[in-house]
Amino acid sequence: MLFLRSLVFHCLFYSCTVLLMLVWLPTLVTGPRGIVQELGRQWGRTTLWLLENICGLKHEIRGLENIPKGAVIVAAKHQSTWDTFTLPIFFPDFSFILKHELVYLPLFGWYLLRAEQIAIDRAKGRKAMPQLIAKAKALFAQGRQLFIFPEGTRRPAGAPPAYKFGVALIYQETGAQVVPVVLNAGLFWPRHALLIRPGVAVMEFLPPIAPGLDARAFFAELQERLEAGTEKLLQEAAAKDSAIAAIIEKNRLAPAPAPAPQRAEG
Repeated sequence: MLFLRSLVFHCLFYSCTVLLMLVWLPTLVTGPRGIVQELGRQWGRTTLWLLENICGLKHEIRGLENIPKGAVIVAAKHQSTWDTFTLPIFFPDFSFILKHELVYLPLFGWYLLRAEQIAIDRAKGRKAMPQLIAKAKALFAQGRQLFIFPEGTRRPAGAPPAYKFGVALIYQETGAQVVPVVLNAGLFWPRHALLIRPGVAVMEFLPPIAPGLDARAFFAELQERLEAGTEKLLQEAAAKDSAIAAIIEKNRLAPAPAPAPQRAEG
């Protein structure tokens, strides 16, 4: 039954994704950025409904009162596809930092560009930071919200952390406040997985970190908050389901991601 429900969900998920992009196609030419971003929010709400009604995966959002208005960095743990379509629902004018390969996808990539998302070449490493910081400053000048996954990629729920210092450099150079976001969605919809477990996926917005800290002090503070908050959510889920506890223990042995290849000089 779990396999069948998951299969049905994935079929509907990809079908609805394509259908929404086709229906909203005129906005690629005539619609302002905000209208295109609304497609992302509609996609998220539709997918959450499918997950709950087909897979039995409900959701709970905590800490919405911690989201400030206007410009802010939203630094979230990244465990699942679930994170990417749930975050935009709660922000009026957002931009993801995402890998540049995504913008080459037919239709999907076109929407990313039209919604003015920030695509980066991860192979460039720190060489891409000056351009990224400049784009972030321009974005904050418009009062927009910047989404960043500080570990750079999806990590199994409970796996040892693998944070990258880029988020601290953006924080330091832009003077923006940062809202840490913790979640447990990877327990129910892991990366590269067909099966989706029933349960309650929780996303929690923690109190903002004010600007003005030294970059390294901020980096340590952000990691401490994200890891402590995530561990709380994982243990909360494990207390309700022994199978979840086993998943967490297995994930704790996950290896760190390989470092991104560096391009040669010249």
